[in-house]
Amino acid sequence: MGCNTSSTRIKNSQTSLRAVLIIQNWYRGYKARLKARQQYALTIFQSIEYADEQDQIQLCNFFSFMLENYTHIRKEEIELSQLTESKQDMRDKQDYIHLIDVPDSYQGPRLQFPLTCADIDLLLEAFKGKQILHARYVLEVLFETQKLLKQMPNFTQIQTSPSKEVTVCGDLHGKLDDLFLIFYKNGLPSGSNPYVFNGDFVDRGRNSIEVLMILCVSFLVYPNDLHLNRGNHEDYMMNLRYGFTKEILHKYKVHGKKILQTLEELYTWLPIGTIIDNEILVVHGGISETTDLNLLHRVERNKMKSVLMPPKEINKDCNNDSKPSKVGVTISAHGRIKASGCPSEHLPKHEWEQVVTIFSASNYYEEDSNRGAYVKLCSGANPRFFQYQVTDATCFQPLHQRVSTMENSAIKILRERMISRKTDLIHAFQHQDRRKSGKLPVSQWAFCMESILGLHLPWRSLSSNLATIDENGNIEYMSSFRNIHIEKPIKEANSALVEILYRYRSDLEIIFNAIDTDHSGLISMEEFRTMWKLFSSHYNLHIDDSQVNKIANIMDLNRDGSIDFTEFLKAFYVVHKYEAMIKPEATNLGT
Repeated sequence: MGCNTSSTRIKNSQTSLRAVLIIQNWYRGYKARLKARQQYALTIFQSIEYADEQDQIQLCNFFSFMLENYTHIRKEEIELSQLTESKQDMRDKQDYIHLIDVPDSYQGPRLQFPLTCADIDLLLEAFKGKQILHARYVLEVLFETQKLLKQMPNFTQIQTSPSKEVTVCGDLHGKLDDLFLIFYKNGLPSGSNPYVFNGDFVDRGRNSIEVLMILCVSFLVYPNDLHLNRGNHEDYMMNLRYGFTKEILHKYKVHGKKILQTLEELYTWLPIGTIIDNEILVVHGGISETTDLNLLHRVERNKMKSVLMPPKEINKDCNNDSKPSKVGVTISAHGRIKASGCPSEHLPKHEWEQVVTIFSASNYYEEDSNRGAYVKLCSGANPRFFQYQVTDATCFQPLHQRVSTMENSAIKILRERMISRKTDLIHAFQHQDRRKSGKLPVSQWAFCMESILGLHLPWRSLSSNLATIDENGNIEYMSSFRNIHIEKPIKEANSALVEILYRYRSDLEIIFNAIDTDHSGLISMEEFRTMWKLFSSHYNLHIDDSQVNKIANIMDLNRDGSIDFTEFLKAFYVVHKYEAMIKPEATNLGT
């Protein structure tokens, strides 16, 4: 009896152990699949972001082309100074400020100049309470910041000591909660707690002006201990594309244009970089093998109105025989040595290992997509890295729900990219479909997707999320465009033209803003036609001009010879059938 009982217990224990191992193996595999799906979603976000950066370069080239070919306006009108009414001296600026009344009903923070550390605390508490700083104070902070920046060199030199480490932060992109968290964990800026903020303070996030105000006020209180470098988003044209301009005009309806005008000039006076202990270079966007600090020290940075339109000759008088200065370690914010991400093509391995990228905006693409970080540096000591992540209510959801949310968002923007090239993709599919069956093997479908979109994505793994696959493993390629279409403002509009206008809508908005010299939001039909001819020629777009003219004529609603180009471009938007969007349980990128 006892032996049987013992034997039964052993068998039960073995069964339980096997069950535990099976469950453990299943759970490990489940988590690995979730992580793989998360990584595929991040890959989509990153690939599309890199493609957008290439679009910016193409836009830069177009502006040079436009300056040479567009005779209706002068070069100086296209530069960002088109927003400025006239160059005003400080007295005029102060007079403008005094004309702005702060009513007694205003409940937000009231700043007293000269500013003190108490004003930093006041601003932080106000922004935590979702208050908006009055336009008068915004302009006064910007004017005072610009006045101080003008006195600074292109590269700020700072020294550290064991008792005075410096904290370097990367891109914040308008993420106010990340800035709050950095200050909570690391302390507020002070004489004993210096900071370097390495550009890209604004754009993308919803609180760019609040982030900028905190940084500027802190800079005015501690000009020797808080350092600001210029990033590629400290630029009017970037702000037009990525949201800061709209944020300003939404929050400051009366004085928004004046704030934008002031920001344009302030951007040009931001230092290029910071040199720590004469051996660490902190600069936005990375370095190359030909980086010459001697040249960059002499650049007239205030003439760089836009990163999209750099001067053709940065410094004509520079001595070509001068040897480039070198630093031991480079810190870049969101920097890349090369777009391909292959550092070995520019730097030897031992030098590449001394390049560090710091990115401080957590949840950059979606909730839980990434952590932010900052680094503390001290002479003679190893850098100390600190990671963090702002947690929202969604971060407490189960991992599979968070991954599914990220996947849905990634697939959505990828589908929008696909629909903007629908005509080209269909031609590529049909060229491969010799039998006219409407189906392609996955490999051929993937080849077409990559050849047209050029996103360097794992299309085979993504195929089940983007199209219908039959029982033989072939893709019904027209299903790639299921449940999504671009809304046509005019039914007769040519589909290829609609796709082009949708695909280039951000570029066109920036271009039209540049030629809208009276800031009316309107351009004449003649300007529109001239700009379109230049645009289609430079971008090699094969579209019948009569189609564009037809749409423009219809959009001239009151027949006054002008069109509202912002409304014109908004008329082209993607419609998703949300009831057919991927359900969380059905989403399985990379599985």
